[in-house]
Amino acid sequence: MKNLIFTSMAALLLATVPAAGQTTAAQKAKTAAAVKGTWAPPRAADGQPDLQGVWTNNSVTPLQRPKELAGKEYYTEAELAQVQQRERDRLALDDVEGEPPANHSGVEGAPAENVHYDHAQFGLDWLQSKVAWNRRTSLIVGPEGTIPPLTPEARKRLAGIAAKEKGHEFDGPENRPLPARCIARPSAGPPLLPTRYNSNLQIVQGPGYVAIEVEEIHDVRIIPLDGRPHLPKNIHQWMGDSVGHWEGNTLVVDTTNFTDLNPFPGAQNLHVMERMTRTDEDTILYQFTVEDPGMWTKPWSGEVPIKKMSGQLYEYACHEANYGLANTLRGARVAEAEAAAKEAK
Repeated sequence: MKNLIFTSMAALLLATVPAAGQTTAAQKAKTAAAVKGTWAPPRAADGQPDLQGVWTNNSVTPLQRPKELAGKEYYTEAELAQVQQRERDRLALDDVEGEPPANHSGVEGAPAENVHYDHAQFGLDWLQSKVAWNRRTSLIVGPEGTIPPLTPEARKRLAGIAAKEKGHEFDGPENRPLPARCIARPSAGPPLLPTRYNSNLQIVQGPGYVAIEVEEIHDVRIIPLDGRPHLPKNIHQWMGDSVGHWEGNTLVVDTTNFTDLNPFPGAQNLHVMERMTRTDEDTILYQFTVEDPGMWTKPWSGEVPIKKMSGQLYEYACHEANYGLANTLRGARVAEAEAAAKEAK
């Protein structure tokens, strides 16, 4: 049966409002301004800029701009300081040394042990890791700072898929979303967007190639730089087919040939352009543009500061002991048995 992956991501896409993306030309201009006459990046063995190392795109900046900040693309320095302090205060309240973890379940009175993901308890809270603070009010750039609206055809297509799948969400593992099955997660990109935890990546360069490993779920993109064309159009991959080249000090990656299940469910002709420019010893400016004329009314763009980390990536073991998937299906079977018993009375 077709994977039922049109859950939270589909809801997000159906709820989006109009936005204006930043053009590739504008991104190039900003990249040039960021590096002009200020800093020379180290060089890899092939003479190209060295992007290698372990990095984090961990961020508390939302992908889309909150409605209350409509029209405001940047915080002032004073406003950013207030945002930072508010997040620190939240962490201090939620994570009290020697006390049980806070109840984040949303159910009043629920015991702490019912909390599935208490990020602070496990050292996974955003502020317990290195954060690439920036003054942007959203990762998506432009006046609106939001994902553009879906095309009428896309709305109809997604609604039809959702209606067909309704009532079958828990039939079997193949009906669960890809992240719940540890197959693929949108955080692997492209585009490379921050996730709630393990928002880290490693870049390795070799002659004619760049490899990007994302910690969650240890996915790797191996990007050729030899000018080869994309794969035939009938071949689709979870993370698409990436080919790259250098434009001065900027690595440019062009990705097509995605499946329609990841990273944006329902997008049938997704095209992502990425630009990675090392702007100082500890920072990569990551810019991206996403387009699919059959999905959104226009392209949309964003940028994420990526910061250097010490240490290494550790294995993100997802399939092993994936009790969440087993318990979800077990709970569905129990509910079905209880409903059948009640109906039989």
